[in-house]
Amino acid sequence: MESKILLESGTGELEILEFIINDKHYAINVIKVKEVIKLDNLRKLPQSHPAVGGLMLCRNEIIPLINLKYILEKGSKIDKESKVIICEFNKLKVGFNIDSIVGVHRIGWDKIMKPDDISTDSLVIGNIVLDNKIILMLDFEKIVTDINPSTGISEDKIVEVDYKDRSNIKVALADDSALIRKLLKDTLTKAGFKNLKLFNDGKQALDYLEDLVEKKKENFIEDVQILITDVEMPQMDGHTLTRKIKEHPILKKLPVIIFSSLITDDLKHKGVSVGADAQLSKPEISDLVKVIDKFVENKI
Repeated sequence: MESKILLESGTGELEILEFIINDKHYAINVIKVKEVIKLDNLRKLPQSHPAVGGLMLCRNEIIPLINLKYILEKGSKIDKESKVIICEFNKLKVGFNIDSIVGVHRIGWDKIMKPDDISTDSLVIGNIVLDNKIILMLDFEKIVTDINPSTGISEDKIVEVDYKDRSNIKVALADDSALIRKLLKDTLTKAGFKNLKLFNDGKQALDYLEDLVEKKKENFIEDVQILITDVEMPQMDGHTLTRKIKEHPILKKLPVIIFSSLITDDLKHKGVSVGADAQLSKPEISDLVKVIDKFVENKI
């Protein structure tokens, strides 16, 4: 089953793939899914992380298989009858074993409820109520990064950032992950930024910007000179946020950088279609500072 992304970018909707593991319902954004296949050709790896099920062959590519059952319920083994979701994010392909698929649903980002008391270690990024059941939307990037930190943003990569005085640059940042917000704040602070405004989702960021324009009109740029946004966020996603900014008669001059694990060759066109000024994959943390410098020097 190959995923077919039919949605236009910036509509405020997404398609989720609902699946079952041990009689519990979970979801993944379809945009991450390359295909769903039967488990086959699995080769165990000696002395590997206990959550790594092994290597599998998929269309002549060797892909690591993460034992999602082990992640969710320690001790669960891989069933030979499992299906595998093949995903691509953070510039890598990886498989996750599941029991079965329920179906694909189209919903609004505003229907995904962010847990109120979520910790930075939680694997749940949103709760979805559908057909009188709760579906947990999992943080697949965090699952992979917890196993191998080099695949995502980590504190180790902060050392790669060059410092200079950037205290005059005012940056707004929207990301639903408390962990990513902290790492970005630490990174940008180490690079010399001091004026940072952080938001939990796209709606918060847009409300702030629209309020700023109402008060200051064209001079809003005195308070924020560039916006960095994730794509996947409850309430309002980054593509919708970008589209609304670029369609706004005054806000459209604000440079927008989409900084997401979903920046792949197959999906970059989505950011282009909503008018993003730049797009970077989340592992490229050191490049983010360079791109901010370029836009502030050339456009502001």
